[in-house]
Amino acid sequence: MPKHVTAGVLDVAYEETGAPGGRPVVLLHGFPYDARAYDEVAPRLAEAGCRVLVPYLRGYGPTRFLSAATPRSGQQAVLAHDLLAFLDALSIASAVLAGYDWGGRAACIVAALWPERARGLVTGNGYNVQDIPRALEPQPPERESALWYQYYFHSERGRAGLQANRYELCKLLWHQWSPSWRFDEATYARTAASFENPDFVEVVIHSYRHRFALVEGDPAVEDTERRLAAQPPITVPTITLHGSDNGVSPAASSERHARHFKGSYERRVLPGVGHNLLQEAPAQFAAAVLTLL
Repeated sequence: MPKHVTAGVLDVAYEETGAPGGRPVVLLHGFPYDARAYDEVAPRLAEAGCRVLVPYLRGYGPTRFLSAATPRSGQQAVLAHDLLAFLDALSIASAVLAGYDWGGRAACIVAALWPERARGLVTGNGYNVQDIPRALEPQPPERESALWYQYYFHSERGRAGLQANRYELCKLLWHQWSPSWRFDEATYARTAASFENPDFVEVVIHSYRHRFALVEGDPAVEDTERRLAAQPPITVPTITLHGSDNGVSPAASSERHARHFKGSYERRVLPGVGHNLLQEAPAQFAAAVLTLL
């Protein structure tokens, strides 16, 4: 059973593994995944002496908003503030932050804007801070086609489709984004249960509309969004991981990200691995975290 802690605007559900006095590591999932993604990573880190914390992001699993009045935002800045609130709630001054997709974005932002809270950073697919002012600049057609789901979510038809078909839609994304990974139905179903969160659809839709500047953000984090528009550098020790078979974010897309990292930086490309680094390559992901420790 997950633990719970009040953190900012959320009642955050999280998994904890390892000794309470161990070196803290926070592992952050993305869309459309959940804490189950780290089931084979967390034990490896715990055995190495870490205190491993895996929260369910807003809109996923047992995590809940404390107030009906809080905007169901999924923008990048709120994910970072959720992470800061989680660290504060558990009295963790700093931790190694590791994540991919939405979780990697939250980790990158905290490492960039509040580097004292990050002992190190492991991030899937490189520098994940969204460049919203340039979001409407077109990409090559083959890249645009892989982002069909984002444009789908911009429409009310897409909102209705996610509401009605979240199980099938998200499973399709798993297949498309990790074309070499042969997961079974039970593995997917364990994660898909998190998509039944009452706020899942609203948070997801807002996330994919806000990143294209199509909707307003949460006023509480507007200052952070302004700072992120400058694409701030990351100065903490960092290892980026990118799967060679990533079906939504090709490995080549992170080749130029080194300019965003001003401290110790290493980029590792994982052969035969897709978007879901954690479940496809848990040993390599855990090894990257332990390198920083």
